[in-house]
Amino acid sequence: MRKKWWKILAVMIICAVIINGLLGPVPRLFILHESIRNVYFHVPMWFAMISMYLVSVIYSIKYLNTGKQEYDLMAIEAVNTGITFCFLGLATGMLWANITWGEPWPNDPKLNGSAIATLMYLAYLVLRNALDEEQKRAKISAVYNIFAFPIIIVLIYILPKLTDSLHPGSGGNGTFADLQMSNELRPTFYSSVIGWILIATWICTLRYRMRLLERKQELNA
Repeated sequence: MRKKWWKILAVMIICAVIINGLLGPVPRLFILHESIRNVYFHVPMWFAMISMYLVSVIYSIKYLNTGKQEYDLMAIEAVNTGITFCFLGLATGMLWANITWGEPWPNDPKLNGSAIATLMYLAYLVLRNALDEEQKRAKISAVYNIFAFPIIIVLIYILPKLTDSLHPGSGGNGTFADLQMSNELRPTFYSSVIGWILIATWICTLRYRMRLLERKQELNA
């Protein structure tokens, strides 16, 4: 039971976020109106994605230092989980953009940077599948992973702040704090970030354990 408490907590948080996110009070904001509820879902997906990519980088470094195959397996499953949340973030973002900006994918630096970052990690998966030799595949993909992470941080968080962007906090636009992200939003928003990161961690650990079982079966075959 002691190992399951955080999983139970994650489910409880997400259930509360979904209920309060759809039915709870929200401030009346210009242009955003009721669509501000998407802040409980869209933004936390990116937090979960970045968390998983960071975990992947850490285990890629650990693999290069030790050569343990288990670290490589954790790195790839963290990326797989991160990409899942990346697509969820893109989907919720496109829905929000269509409502507030009139089209699902306007020519926006942050959106374009997100697309490039997604393609970079999809290329990571293609690279792994293109290499047959296990150690060579693990080493090359680990190096690629380590360099890819800071690049996506630049693409998603730094460049949009230096150019004109529709997103809050970028290109001179105000942040959500400036848009009266009041106490009506903050508790649910922060809870959502924590909840989705825990869910992502849960998914990643499940995928990792499945990989270990598959590897064990291959070795015993």
